[in-house]
Amino acid sequence: MPKRKTYTKKTDIDRAWNKKKSPSQYAVDTLEMRKTFLIVCEGQTEKCYFKSFPVRTVKVEAINLEGQSKLKLVECAQEIACGEEYDEVWCVFDMDDNKGQDQFQAFDNAIHKAHSLNFNVAYSNDAFELWFYLHYHYTDTAHLRDFYYERLSRLWNINYVNDGKRYSFCTGIYDKLKNDNRASQQQAIARAEKLFLDQQDKPFHEQNPVTAVYQLVRTLNQHILGERVL
Repeated sequence: MPKRKTYTKKTDIDRAWNKKKSPSQYAVDTLEMRKTFLIVCEGQTEKCYFKSFPVRTVKVEAINLEGQSKLKLVECAQEIACGEEYDEVWCVFDMDDNKGQDQFQAFDNAIHKAHSLNFNVAYSNDAFELWFYLHYHYTDTAHLRDFYYERLSRLWNINYVNDGKRYSFCTGIYDKLKNDNRASQQQAIARAEKLFLDQQDKPFHEQNPVTAVYQLVRTLNQHILGERVL
């Protein structure tokens, strides 16, 4: 027997019970918030940058442990992670300004320690600011951090050494890069990945320039609603 068709009177079309309900904000927050990331950084710049990602389906806890050694930062991340349940733990640090054999060994040991704990490491050599610079230009030449500070000062029309580390400035770096039509996060990811893949067989301290920050950025982008995964 044919199924009976149902019709809606024209006079009932605008009635509340015939209107389609749109998904509520509450449903998004409660149903899709499935993961929690711990990001342990060695500086305010890194913490503010990662906290600025407009993620919706993951909770990001970013902690600044400035002043700690690389190994101590990893050990602190381990202590924090033991007390809570995190889906991913990331350690973010770069090479020490005063390079030497001791610093090279400490850099490598911290990364090995983190990997042994199944932590991710977004390491950079020479500096975290290489990640910002790659939004504008590619380089495969090893530079000291002063090079990136000077270039970012020109690009952003500031004195990066004096003003770029201030909290009020750090909190706006994500938006600055997003809104600058000269900058491209997509290009930064591609450039950083090329640097990483070209040097991944070297000891960590010999990879220069390199930044694994693109791996964390790519992961966070997966949790921005409407964002295309790169």
